[in-house]
Amino acid sequence: MLREEQLIAAAMAARENAVADYSHFRVGAALETATGEIFTGCNIENATYGLTVCAERVAVWKALSEGRRSFRRMVIAADTDVLTPPCGACRQILWEFCGDIPLVLVNGRGAREELQLRDLLPRAFDSSFLK
Repeated sequence: MLREEQLIAAAMAARENAVADYSHFRVGAALETATGEIFTGCNIENATYGLTVCAERVAVWKALSEGRRSFRRMVIAADTDVLTPPCGACRQILWEFCGDIPLVLVNGRGAREELQLRDLLPRAFDSSFLK
């Protein structure tokens, strides 16, 4: 397992690549695979807002597109006073593709909080309801 500091550094570095010209709300994410690889993502906005993609989903899509299917945890970095959890859409994607992983929320001032995804998405909807 990677040291948490490595994941935090990766998420903070990914945040620097955010394309947030409209909201100026820059987010970075680092997803650790079961084998210790790191896939990062940043939020990418556009003028329609509705087609904006969050950092968490970018990291998940990158990992999935490279064939990874098993994950340990994710770090989410935003430079806000109040630590920023994933939005509802990201919670759903994380649940479906990563399972009940720990999420570590950080900011640029050293604040840190760890949560389990199940605590952010109680009674989650997944493929078990489609059978």
